Amino acid sequence: MYLADSRSTDARGTKAAAAPDTPPVRRRAVVPSTVLALGAVSLITDVSSEMVTAVLPLYVVVGLGLSPLGFGLLDGINNGVGALVRLAGGHLADGGGHRHKLVAGLGYGLSALCKPLLPLAHTLPVLSAVLAVDRTGKGLRTAPRDAMISLATEPAHRGRAFGVHRAMDTTGALLGPLVAFAVLRATVDGYDAVFTVSACVAVLGVLVLVLFVPRHIDAPADAARPSQPSDAVRPSQPPGAVRPLQPPGAVRPAQPSRPPAVRDALGLLRRPDLRRLTVCAALLGLTTVSDSFLYLLLQREGDLPAHLFPLLPLGTAASFLLLAVPLGALADRVSRRRLFLAGHGVLLLGYVLVLCPWHGVPAVLAVLVLHGTFYAATDGVLAAATASVVPDRHQGAGQALVGTGQALARFVCSLAFGAVWSLWDGRTALAVTAAGLAVSTVVAAFVLRTVDETPTTATTQEART
Repeated sequence: MYLADSRSTDARGTKAAAAPDTPPVRRRAVVPSTVLALGAVSLITDVSSEMVTAVLPLYVVVGLGLSPLGFGLLDGINNGVGALVRLAGGHLADGGGHRHKLVAGLGYGLSALCKPLLPLAHTLPVLSAVLAVDRTGKGLRTAPRDAMISLATEPAHRGRAFGVHRAMDTTGALLGPLVAFAVLRATVDGYDAVFTVSACVAVLGVLVLVLFVPRHIDAPADAARPSQPSDAVRPSQPPGAVRPLQPPGAVRPAQPSRPPAVRDALGLLRRPDLRRLTVCAALLGLTTVSDSFLYLLLQREGDLPAHLFPLLPLGTAASFLLLAVPLGALADRVSRRRLFLAGHGVLLLGYVLVLCPWHGVPAVLAVLVLHGTFYAATDGVLAAATASVVPDRHQGAGQALVGTGQALARFVCSLAFGAVWSLWDGRTALAVTAAGLAVSTVVAAFVLRTVDETPTTATTQEART
C-alpha cells in the first residue's frame, strides 16, 4: 500500500528513456524502507517504554506515597532532562559523517540499559536518577530518528511518512499497557516483573536498529539536487578572471562541506518560519497536560478501579494508531500548520469533557479518543512541518530546536499543574489549563498564518553547501 514502484515507467510499462548524459533516477517509495525499519524499532521500544509508563504513576503515587506536586516535579524534571539533551543529540547527529544512526543507537542503548535498574529503584531519589538517564536516552535518539525519516522521504510525502512511523510507534504504545496489565495479573511482585520484562524488550529494539537501519541516508534526488544556477545568479568573478575550461561532459567536483557548528544550529532560529514554529510549539506546550496527570484525573473522576489504570493509555493509543496515517496524508494535501492547530482544538474539547459533570465509562472512552486524535494531528505533523523549513544538513538540529522548546514548555506545565492540584484540586488545575490552551491556540493561529510549508530552492541548495 505504501511502497511505491521505485522505477518510473511509460504508458506501456517499459522504462522511460533517460537522457544520454543523465543517469537514470530511481523514484523513492512514498514510505521508504528506512522509515519502516525505524518504525519497527520504535514499535518494539515503545512496548518496553509504555509498560513502565502504564504503571509508573500508580506505583509512585500509591506505592511510594508521593503527592501530586511531587509526581509533577518528578515527571517535569525527567521530561526537562530529555528536552535539554535533545539539542545535543540533534547537533551531534548533524556532524560530519552522517552520525544520525550512531547517535540514535546511543540513545536507544542508554534507555535499554536503564530498564534492568528499575526493579532496584524502591526509593524516590534512586528512581528519579534512573528515569533521568532513561529520558536522556530518549532525548538523544528523538531528533536523529526524525532527521533520518525526513532525509529518507521526498518532501511531498513527509506527512504520510511520519504518520506511518507514528502509527507503528503507537502500535507499541498500544501493546505495552496490555503486556503490563497481563504481567501485573499473573505475578506476585507485579511492578518488578513489569520492569524486568520491559528491559528484555528494550534490548530487542536496539538489535533491530543495528541490523536493519542503514548507516548512511541521503536526501531524495529531487530535493537534494538544486537546479543549475544561471549566469545571473552565479558567484561573481574578479574582473579579468578566466574561467577554466572543462572537457565536454565533465562533472564539477563537489566542494567539501564542513560539519555544522553549534552556532549554525542556533542560527536556524533566524529563519522566520522555524522561529514561529518553535515559539508556537512552546506556547501550546505550556498548556498541554502530561499523559500521566490526565490519566490520574480520569481515574479519579471516573471512579475506575486501580487495576484498570494501566488500560487507560490503550484508548489514546488505539485512536492515535487509526488516525496517524490518514491525518498525516491529509496534512500533506491541505496544511500541516492548520492540522497542528486543529489538533490542539480537539485536545481542548477533551479537557472540557473531563470537566463536565457527565462521567462514567462512555465519557472516559470519549476523552481517550479525543486525546489520541490530538496526538495523531500534532506529533508527526509538527515534525513534517519542521522538516520543510530546515536545510537537510541541519535536520537533526532543526527537529531538536522545535522539540526542545515544546518539551521544556511541557516541563513547566507539569510543575504548575502539580502545584495547582496540590493547593486546590485536579479539576481546578485542568480548568486553568483549558483556559490557557484556548488563548494559546488563538495566538498560535495568528502567528502561524504566514508560515510557508513548501521547501524552497534556497533551502535545498543550502543542504549541499
